[in-house]
Amino acid sequence: MSFQMVVLVKQVPDTHNISGKAMKEDGTVNRQALPAIFNPEDLNALEEALKIKDKHGGKVTVITMGPPNAAQVLRESLYRGADDVILITDRVFAGADTLATSYVLSQAIKKLGRVDIVFCGRQAIDGDTAQVGPQTAEKLGINQVTFVDKIIEIHKDHIVVERSIEGGYEHIKTKLPVLLTITGEANTPRPPSVKKLLAYRKAMTAIELSNLNEDYFNNFEVSKENPVIKTWGHEDIDCSPENCGFAGSPTKVKQIESVVLTAKELKKVENTKEAIVSLMKELMAEHIIG
Repeated sequence: MSFQMVVLVKQVPDTHNISGKAMKEDGTVNRQALPAIFNPEDLNALEEALKIKDKHGGKVTVITMGPPNAAQVLRESLYRGADDVILITDRVFAGADTLATSYVLSQAIKKLGRVDIVFCGRQAIDGDTAQVGPQTAEKLGINQVTFVDKIIEIHKDHIVVERSIEGGYEHIKTKLPVLLTITGEANTPRPPSVKKLLAYRKAMTAIELSNLNEDYFNNFEVSKENPVIKTWGHEDIDCSPENCGFAGSPTKVKQIESVVLTAKELKKVENTKEAIVSLMKELMAEHIIG
């Protein structure tokens, strides 16, 4: 029993380092102004797929949609154990909202053929919408379970998972194929493997290879014809340009407002039991906590 699995990942701006230039005037994220990282919960999604492969066998394909430099999250996926990686990149994808993004991702998944499980992080830290996973499942016409924090059992035709709900959790059994969105509580992602890092240290896209001179290929035995990181544009996955990027995105940002929080009153609390109890009572009286 083995499974064909796809993991959707995203390179996101590090929202712990927000500056005043984080947004453009058109309402899209200024990704050049912020350092880029692997979306945290997408690492949890990748780990769940790799755990299934370790136990049952199969193949893990990682897909990301973004500019050429988004290939870095695909390298990191290879270092952790992914079997195949694909960069979806094209100028017509620029400015995509969740609807346009899920359309492109669903087209890419369809091109792969048989897929048993699609894994996504619960949400991305740059948008916090948690919509891309469910919308992709809808476009694929497959089952979906969101907020998954544990895979209880898996069989060739169905899976049982535990998902978080308000005030507790629930167990759900569903047929395959299925799309699962994974929470940060599901696991601790494995670190990159040194062996795989050495094996894939020259993993590149066709775009990156095209910018290298012949000496590089002679010295490092890299092939232009067979890049490790596959690159697909809108024509490769049969996407209609009118459904992609800005053209296919009904979400429009009307106005951006920067909010600056300033401290109006400071109060020092001594590190004593009495002072802390007094502070707690004050916060509860103001209904700040309780």
